[in-house]
Amino acid sequence: MKVRAKFAAGLLAAGMLLAAGCGGSGGGSDKLTLVAYSTPREAYEQLIPAFQKTEAGKGVGFSQSYGSSGDQSRAVQNGLAADVVTLALEPDMTKLVDAGLVAEGWNADEHKGMITNSVVVFIVRKGNPKNIRTWDDLIKPGVEVIEPNPFTSGGAKWNIMAAYGAQLQGGKTPEQANAYLLELFRHVPVQDKSAREALQTFIGGKGDVMLAYENEAINAQQKEQPVDYVVPDDTILIENPIAVASKSKNATAASAFVDFLRSEEAQRMYAERGYRPVNQAAAAGAGFPEPPGLFTIKDLGGWTDVNKRFFDKEAGIVADIERTVGVSVGS
Repeated sequence: MKVRAKFAAGLLAAGMLLAAGCGGSGGGSDKLTLVAYSTPREAYEQLIPAFQKTEAGKGVGFSQSYGSSGDQSRAVQNGLAADVVTLALEPDMTKLVDAGLVAEGWNADEHKGMITNSVVVFIVRKGNPKNIRTWDDLIKPGVEVIEPNPFTSGGAKWNIMAAYGAQLQGGKTPEQANAYLLELFRHVPVQDKSAREALQTFIGGKGDVMLAYENEAINAQQKEQPVDYVVPDDTILIENPIAVASKSKNATAASAFVDFLRSEEAQRMYAERGYRPVNQAAAAGAGFPEPPGLFTIKDLGGWTDVNKRFFDKEAGIVADIERTVGVSVGS
């Protein structure tokens, strides 16, 4: 696979709240709080003003909070006000459903509650000096892999399941795939809390390769960072959920905003920022490559099963790996 050098409570202790009036915030009676995972911040810098130019968005102001997906989900559970919540993976949304903060039917629409897609890729140094092209290359001697902490970052969970599933795609047994994950984590020198923090670590010079969303690789290139990226033949389809909070005081405006985000216009804006659209018309002209071995979380048993098997803090496969390599999984 060629390296693509083309196109990017109260306050949560680990999250960052931006009380940002993104154009049009003055004079409107509606104000929406968007609580999001860390990576789509730049996309919303375009999308929010575009919504405010629509009839439904006139006079609607915004405040925005960005952070690691798990932390953002916990923040809303702990009282962080939210009108629209968009997270890195479905289980973080499910926790809000279980807490009565998002309606049970949040994923009953034609997009199954999702707002964007992506795939897991390898971000490498410009020119790919270590010639990293396959999953096996990540565990070669001397290769350092940057990967966020899977017990705070939703992106990290996607990365791990991409690595695991790729081993199965290659004919390995589940036991061999587990062994691969352990070896992979022996090559991870640091685990940041979020995908965005991990990217900053990599851009800062740490590591030879970073496991990341495709959109993060594109975002880095759009910011003229000295990186390339590889889309491996075997990788996972990332699906990012969105929902209107059930306790939103501005549910009509919040629903209108989510509807706008799924429009062809907005989905093209997402695509410009490296996200794969869920809107078919927008996706048709986006030109993203189709990895021949693309698989989904359902192929691995679905998130309910995967979370229990891999990410249970007491008995999960990844928790055991973290303890083996000397990393705390928290309480």
